[in-house]
Amino acid sequence: MITSVRNPKVAAAARLKKRAFRERERRFLIEGAQGGAEALRSTIPPVALFASVEAPELAEAARARGAETHRVSEEVMSRLTSTVTPQGVLAIQPFVDVELDRLHPSPSCVVLLHAVRDPGNAGTVLRSADAAGADAVVFASSSVDVYNPKTVRASAGSLFHLPVVRGPQTEEAVEALRARGCRVLAMDADGQADLYRLDLTEPTAFLFGNEAWGLPPEVAAMADTTVRVPIQGGAESLNLAAAASVCLFEWARQRWYGPPSTLATVIAAAAHDLRSPLTAMKGFAYALSTRWSDMSDEQRTVMLQGIVYDTDRLNLIIRQLVDAARMTAGGLELFPELVSLRELVGRVQERASRDPEHPPVVWEGDDVEAFADPDRLQLVVEAFVEAEVWWAHEGPVRLRGHVRDGRLAIEAFRAGTELTADRAASLFEPRAPGTGSGSKIGLFVARGIARAQGGTATVEVDGGLRFRYEVPTGDVPAV
Repeated sequence: MITSVRNPKVAAAARLKKRAFRERERRFLIEGAQGGAEALRSTIPPVALFASVEAPELAEAARARGAETHRVSEEVMSRLTSTVTPQGVLAIQPFVDVELDRLHPSPSCVVLLHAVRDPGNAGTVLRSADAAGADAVVFASSSVDVYNPKTVRASAGSLFHLPVVRGPQTEEAVEALRARGCRVLAMDADGQADLYRLDLTEPTAFLFGNEAWGLPPEVAAMADTTVRVPIQGGAESLNLAAAASVCLFEWARQRWYGPPSTLATVIAAAAHDLRSPLTAMKGFAYALSTRWSDMSDEQRTVMLQGIVYDTDRLNLIIRQLVDAARMTAGGLELFPELVSLRELVGRVQERASRDPEHPPVVWEGDDVEAFADPDRLQLVVEAFVEAEVWWAHEGPVRLRGHVRDGRLAIEAFRAGTELTADRAASLFEPRAPGTGSGSKIGLFVARGIARAQGGTATVEVDGGLRFRYEVPTGDVPAV
């Protein structure tokens, strides 16, 4: 055990609390077991680990990755850390930042910090960016050092989860992000645009300023527009970390559920889709009521079957509309139970069979059981089948599914399509009336159901259309 604060290894580590020594050594300190564990899971592991408490698993993991491990006294740990009550673990870590030109060529969301001086705020913004799914955080040269011990501690390990750039001039960073297709939004308490009325689904870079005085006018002028977070109460403003979290999670919400205009588009699309079955039902009912005695039994049966089919269609659109509204509000709840995919597909086949012109729907493979919300899973399958009927035109609609490695996957395929890959992918977006054939919201709902479970709904053009739904699920327990 190391007990002397004059020990050379301890002295060398303690110097890293100062920025000049960090820059010279290109190393920094990570305080706490959580940060140390995250560093050990990263691509660049720590070079040393100090512990004043029992941490056998952490020490073993550190040794396995080639780091030196040292047991130290509490006095030594107090010398190494910057907190009043040290957590008893500290790691020495090589720098992990990347150059500005190494960022993703097409990012979805980037945070740019100008003159942010409080290390705790900076670390919290980094943590929020990680939690929201942003692509990178850029610390301009005017901002606090990302390797400040308090910043590292406030990031709670997020420093290792997404690219971090440090040191560019703000103007250089703005130009680089705009060149990557990002619209730059300068956050300001008196901003021109309301955050909640903006469409954030396009690539976005949020520019945040100093905690006390915000962004200077000349820096705000670099952005495409200034944006405010609307405040309803008596508070004058939000602090930086809170404002950044609101912005990032509004971006994340829109990423999953669409921009503010989505619900209006969905409602208009659903209203358009409802007209067809309503018109057909009205026509069938009128014919039956006025010409019943003139019709054959076969004609009556066909019309009654048509009414049943169109009732099913109405029910489907209404279910899609309700779930679309829940998704855009971020309130979709799922109620999983054990589901037989063969039985579920059987219900879809039965509905399809009521339309004599509907292509066959074929289940390929054995029965599969999975834990899923049966109503939502049926919505997904029905949306896939409907899309195959509209945009593919050869042979039956073929369905298959499996549960493997804790994931449920369902595929629908039909041969023959004129769609390009980009056009097929765009079918998952809600489409306004008059923008082409087919259901306007079914695939949008299918994708939202998948995303609500941390999964995906995708399509490939592969000699036809191949839709795929994949979500995490628990394996069926043995009886």
